[in-house]
Amino acid sequence: MDNNKMEVLSPAGDMECLMKAVDFGADAVFLAGHEFGMRTASKNFDADELARAVEYAHTRGSKIYVTCNTLPRNSELARLPDFLSACQHIGVDAFIIADLGVLELAKKYAPAVECHISTQAGIVNYAAANAFYNLGASRVVLAREMSFDEIADIRAHIPSELEIEVFVHGAMCVSFSGRCLISAYMTGRDANRGDCAQPCRWKYHLYEENRQGQYFPVEEKDGGTYLYNSKDMCLIDYIPQLYKAGVSSLKIEGRAKSAYYAAVVTNAYRHAVDGFYSGGCKDDYRVHQRIRQELEKISHREYSQGFYLGGQPGQNTENGGYIRHYDFVATCDSSNGTDAQIIQRNRFFTGDTLDVLPPGGIPFDVVIEKMYNEYGESVDSAPHPMQRLKAVTSCNIPAGSMLRKKRD
Repeated sequence: MDNNKMEVLSPAGDMECLMKAVDFGADAVFLAGHEFGMRTASKNFDADELARAVEYAHTRGSKIYVTCNTLPRNSELARLPDFLSACQHIGVDAFIIADLGVLELAKKYAPAVECHISTQAGIVNYAAANAFYNLGASRVVLAREMSFDEIADIRAHIPSELEIEVFVHGAMCVSFSGRCLISAYMTGRDANRGDCAQPCRWKYHLYEENRQGQYFPVEEKDGGTYLYNSKDMCLIDYIPQLYKAGVSSLKIEGRAKSAYYAAVVTNAYRHAVDGFYSGGCKDDYRVHQRIRQELEKISHREYSQGFYLGGQPGQNTENGGYIRHYDFVATCDSSNGTDAQIIQRNRFFTGDTLDVLPPGGIPFDVVIEKMYNEYGESVDSAPHPMQRLKAVTSCNIPAGSMLRKKRD
């Protein structure tokens, strides 16, 4: 990676996600071990998987950042030194840290590993950024509640070697930089321990204590009331503004999301960043529409620009679910001309036109002309999850490609 080029930083909740993020263009991937990382819904990485992840990324020119961004309790502290030392031993590139005690332990037990300060630390000014730099941090992940102008002001008042990382895509939390207690209050699942039940996405009604069993709607819209439901963030159209503000790394949210999500979003931001630099880093750069459209091919909530333009990002008051225009139906394991070995993920049929996203490439359409099961029998559909099939197609599908089908 060019040290002066903005980094594309992608999420991974398991090994498949890690491999897809790297294969589709991530400069770095952030992930977690089985402890100390704020995503319990993800499979995450045991010691052997973490070593494999580092090897896979490093042999392909990518970095690995390990999240240590929970606020550990006293009972957990004794396990931290061995974990930190083990990460240094296998070559982890950085820790993402929210707690001052963890920062001090990391400097002691893994001094060769860089320390990045998590968005959980709530950094919104240059005094805080400089304080963490003086404590040994090489990067600060700013709070999401920042405008481009505020980021530029921080950049102007911190050392040039202190990097700035910001979130550019994915889910946003109704509470300040994810420090939310709604889930803990309502379900006993603590968001700040990585176990959020996402009650901000639920539909709410009023209940009057003297009218048992009778619920009263609080209607924002005909479909109900979603009091806390933030829109998703998308900054694919704001690469020049991020560059001008002095951002070093573009972070994609989503360690609890699928390998398909990791591949598609990484690919889109990879092309957007590369196009910006190859075009001379001009203020009037506009990402190609086909790249922008890729972000409509994943499940997502309504998009917004977060706080970057100033003001509030807005809430999704229509529903608590996702927008989905495409289904991810298969991956290509290998190919020989127009014969492709594919692995089914969702049902599709012979004769379907599928949208293909090749690693590092541009999407294109292909027609499934014939399909054969593992016994060599001709089949009309692919109904079984993870079924291996041979597909005869209208053109070559590169190995590692993701195949999508547009919904009617």
